[in-house]
Formats: sequence, C-alpha cells, structure tokens
Amino acid sequence: MTHTSRSPRADRKRRTILDAARELFLAQGYLGANMDAVAARAAVSKQTVYSHFGSKEALFVELVTDMTREAGDRVRAHDADGVSAGAAALLTAFAVEQLATVLRPDVLQLRRLVIGESTRFPDLGRALHEAGPKRAVDRIARVLDDLRSRGLVEFDDTTTAASTFNWLVMGGPLNDAMLLGDEAVPDAAAQRRHAEHAVRVFLAAHAPDRR
Repeated sequence: MTHTSRSPRADRKRRTILDAARELFLAQGYLGANMDAVAARAAVSKQTVYSHFGSKEALFVELVTDMTREAGDRVRAHDADGVSAGAAALLTAFAVEQLATVLRPDVLQLRRLVIGESTRFPDLGRALHEAGPKRAVDRIARVLDDLRSRGLVEFDDTTTAASTFNWLVMGGPLNDAMLLGDEAVPDAAAQRRHAEHAVRVFLAAHAPDRR
C-alpha cells in the first residue's frame, strides 16, 4: 500500500504502530519484542498491525527505514547553505549536526539491533545503509559539488570524496560508541573539536592549490 492510497486516519494508525514498535524493539530487541506486545502498546488489534505491515520482519524493516530517515532529516537544512557559506564553515556545521544525530542513544541502539540481525534478515542492513550512510554520502556529495563549482575544493570523484569526508567525521566516534557503549559518546564540545579537525584534514587534502 502506498502513502498516497492511505487515508489520514490510516496514516495516523500506522504512525502509532511504528511508535509502539520503536519503544519495544529498542528496549527488548528483535527477538524479545512480539506483535502481540506491539498491538497492545499501540492500542490496536494484532490483525490491524498485520494489515499494515504483514509480518514482524516487515515492521522492523519499516521501523529501521523510518528512524534512519528521521535522523537524516535533521541535517538536511545545511544542504542549501552552500550558496554563500565558506567551505570550512559549511562542512563543520554539517559534520557537527551529523555527529550529534548519529550518536544519539536511540540511533546507536537501532544500529546495534540491525547489525545483530542482518545475517538472518539482510533487508535490515540494506534499509539502514540506504536511509543512513548512503543517504549521508549522497547529501555530502551535493555539498562538495557546490564547493567545487565555486573553486573552494578539488577532487577527481565526488562520491569518493564524500565517502572520505563522511568517515573522517564518523569513523572514530561511531566505532567507539558501537564497541564501548553509550558512555563512550563524546560530549558536544568534543564532537565539535573532532568535526573541526576532520574538516581541516579534508580541506588540506582537497585544497585547489594542491592540484
């Protein structure tokens, strides 16, 4: 069923089910949560849950996509700033916002759940990748293309440059948080320092006068 074919009432009910599933899956994991509990939390029948999502796996895939897109939307506002902002200011703002978003406890927990279940349910990993890292790299690529058109950076391949920037920013903090737990997440000041450092490294490597 597409979004255009659903009524506002059906959309609201679908949103209520997703919100209930979010609470349960993040708290209990994929195996711990069940459709009866989702239905009870959403105050709907189990038949209603199945009519919207079809299966527990389909519900989880939808939840992964929904949460990852929601997180990605938080950094969308910086896309339009490239017209006037300098390269360092624009990329730092982007990096700070992306770190703050990806290092949120609920996003980290979702990532852990997906990694734990991706072998059994490959669609989960694909959903997270498409709505998360791939979308972030695509967005960064648009920003970098704008900066290159203004002569502020230079590189041979936009996607490679965008991926490099993304993982300069995300690699260390995200890896620490995934392996060491939420207590390893740096505070806002440390995240900004890391973002500024990553931007300096990236711009030093891609300055036009180095070509």
